[in-house]
Amino acid sequence: MEAKLSHLATLAQKDKTPAYLALLSETLSRPDPSSLPADLHVLVDAVANPDVVGLVTGRQVISELVKSIGAGTITNHDIRKRVVEDALATLQPRIASYEEQVNSLRFQLADLLEAEEEWTEAARILMGVSLDSGSRSLPDEDKFRVYVRIVRLLMEDEDSVQAETYYNRATSLSNSTTDKEIQLQFKLCQARISDYARKFLEAALRYHELSWVAEIDEEERKQILSHAVTCAVLAPAGPNRSRILASLYRDERSSELPTYNILSKMFLDRILRPAEVKSFEESLRPHQLARISISSNDRLASAVDEDDLLDSTSTRKGPSTVLDRAVMEHNVLASSKIYNNISFRGLGALLDLAPSAAETMARKMIEQGRLKGSIDQVDKLIWFEGGREENDAQGKAGGLGDVEQTSEATGAPFTKRWDMQIRTTAANVESIVQHLAI
Repeated sequence: MEAKLSHLATLAQKDKTPAYLALLSETLSRPDPSSLPADLHVLVDAVANPDVVGLVTGRQVISELVKSIGAGTITNHDIRKRVVEDALATLQPRIASYEEQVNSLRFQLADLLEAEEEWTEAARILMGVSLDSGSRSLPDEDKFRVYVRIVRLLMEDEDSVQAETYYNRATSLSNSTTDKEIQLQFKLCQARISDYARKFLEAALRYHELSWVAEIDEEERKQILSHAVTCAVLAPAGPNRSRILASLYRDERSSELPTYNILSKMFLDRILRPAEVKSFEESLRPHQLARISISSNDRLASAVDEDDLLDSTSTRKGPSTVLDRAVMEHNVLASSKIYNNISFRGLGALLDLAPSAAETMARKMIEQGRLKGSIDQVDKLIWFEGGREENDAQGKAGGLGDVEQTSEATGAPFTKRWDMQIRTTAANVESIVQHLAI
């Protein structure tokens, strides 16, 4: 190869381009590809030198090489990868002259690495693509595709921190394309980013929306629906989660999922038992089992005193994982549907927390508007307000509709509350009988 290149270097400039192209074609057509990487490396190194070959000739020869590699002229995967890597290493320092060719080689190398499931390495190669340069700038749609692909590759290796950086870049370009496939990939990236960022309510809504898209394979849609249920269960308890739980519970496909049992219990405001939580925990992914720390203020407020040690078997100061917190908050809400009031000690026993820690959890939920009630610290009682949340969707989820409630002056507040519970129960029973009679 060196002798041939030395001979070609002596030719007139007008004869160099066809001569180098012929040498490239001859090299690529060899039946034995074992020496191909070494010969092409020497050839690329020679033509990339503008002092010997000239910039115009060099660009034409390297463009033809890139085109031939992309067309599958080199069928062996390992040899093809080595050739691309060698050419990229040679041309990268000269990117000002060969920017288009370098970008094409990066895309090809990313394809090869993705086929080997080297997700992070493929993403790293794509990060080096010149999207905005003085000589050539890619259209917004192409930039959007590159960013979405980088996010997708990083999420395969669960690198959510770096993926979010490129997701934010893609967000500003999301309206640049009408291609439904790339838009679906972007929406799936949105859901996964929210999931990994522990924005479970947002992730559940996006997963559920995607589970209805007909263009997605049925089995994959079922998996996406399962992710929606998992995120809804892990979301902070309150009216907003009640809405998404209602939507998922109404979805007929949910009954086929292994997580349907915990979904139904959460929707129906039933207290979850440790065995049920343990079964659900086995289906969670590592980031959903992440441990959470207790803030210094909560730790101080949840300090265990001597009375707690006498009255309680637990000295836990708070939830230890995301699932732990979600289940505890749900059980607090479920308790508010069952009891008019509950002592700190009783709630602590239910949640497996110290009484002071149970009070802290209830207080935070009341402060955030996720639980209606009040705390009597003198008597160490939590009082729950009657009725369901005004904006809670669960009352409508069963198909019973809204029940008109009228208040009347019956004297003591507890008597009034009891009458209201009886009236609500009677109205619901009558609605069920009417539905059965239709």
